[in-house]
Amino acid sequence: MPKEYRTIEEVAGPLMLVRGVQHVTYDELGEIELADGEKRRCKVLEIDGGNALVQLFEASAGINLESSKVRFLGRSMELGVSEDMLSRIFDGLGRPIDGGPEILPRKRMNINGLPMNPAARNYPQEFIQTGISAIDGLNTLVRGQKLPIFSASGLPHANLAAQIARQAKVRGTSEPFAVVFAAMGITFEEANFFMESFRETGAIDRSVMFINLANDPAVERIATPRMALTAAEYLAFEKDMHVLVILTDITNYADALREISAARKEVPGRRGYPGYMYTDLASLYERAGRQKGKNGSITLIPILTMPEDDKTHPIPDLTGYITEGQIILSRELYRKNVLPPIDVLPSLSRLKDKGIGEGKTRADHADVMNQLFAAYARGKDAKELMVILGEAALTDMDKLYAVFADEFERQYVSQGYYTNRDIEETMEIGWRLLRLLPRSELKRIKDKYLDQYYEES
Repeated sequence: MPKEYRTIEEVAGPLMLVRGVQHVTYDELGEIELADGEKRRCKVLEIDGGNALVQLFEASAGINLESSKVRFLGRSMELGVSEDMLSRIFDGLGRPIDGGPEILPRKRMNINGLPMNPAARNYPQEFIQTGISAIDGLNTLVRGQKLPIFSASGLPHANLAAQIARQAKVRGTSEPFAVVFAAMGITFEEANFFMESFRETGAIDRSVMFINLANDPAVERIATPRMALTAAEYLAFEKDMHVLVILTDITNYADALREISAARKEVPGRRGYPGYMYTDLASLYERAGRQKGKNGSITLIPILTMPEDDKTHPIPDLTGYITEGQIILSRELYRKNVLPPIDVLPSLSRLKDKGIGEGKTRADHADVMNQLFAAYARGKDAKELMVILGEAALTDMDKLYAVFADEFERQYVSQGYYTNRDIEETMEIGWRLLRLLPRSELKRIKDKYLDQYYEES
């Protein structure tokens, strides 16, 4: 039986100091019992000799220092896992909130996981089809990759996240595929949007959802992505499933980290975020990947809103260092009603070359991708020149590229949130756009592909 302590010295906001403890360890779970028998959960943040600083998972209101007692449970936070988690919705601490029964766990796993040994990793190389042309055609997602979406406040990243969760699949295989979706610090309205979207399309049947609302405690927000990744590790590495993990919004997670750091009176780093934020984010992102000897995989799409649309803000900056590229949403495209507003030029998937080509997508994929990038970039330059110098200053070819840029945004990037394009359709739209340009301009495509596809109409 765990020893009880009646030595609560102080409660300050979400933190509580307990004196005279023995054999208590960092990150250990505890239970506070109030005078009326109510129990609340907490975890150890810091140990200093016989003093334990603990953080409360619930509100601190009503805790009487004289009559409340604390028990430490001798274990870290765990998640009970089982295949029955699929099609279920949980709160940020892994408790069911969909009205269904409690999960009967096959095993209990520490939510902090174990970092994957780099030598035990397999290289990501299998194409995941999201059904979104701007991703599949130009910034391809590969199984086992970490590919964040950089958004900004007011942009429709929630719609894009729901679309990827609904549509993503690995082609040409019947291997089991699951989605683990974790939302941190979102409003009830957003949570409702995600739950309804998953239910309406049937995507819930292969999904596990963890929802942490904006009014839930900050410490729960810290646990939510770890709960999701623990569920993903179980499904991927013990049940051989291919798991897509979507975490939204990492900015809310980082703000919770800053709030807790400030409560502990730690020395702040850039913009008030703790100095260890890089390490903390890496401990999440690096749980994705493929392991040698295991069939399953974890592919991770973290979504973050860049404060003040600033790419150099610590959260997108550090995330960019740890992950393999980024998909960037553009406010300018959103104003033009291009949906999803993916800005393909600054976006990048560092592993795209590994997931495309013959046997994966199509043999002409790399050439078409390079040519579309080049033509769109030149078209954007032509449009900027047009604004400065007027249309009369442009050559006929520049005008053609300017038309190409507009058509590219209208036909290729803008597809709405309910259009699911397979890679063949995406490639065909690419060729249709390239036919707007003379064949002599398509210098990045091999002649054999031009002979095969350019003349088709």
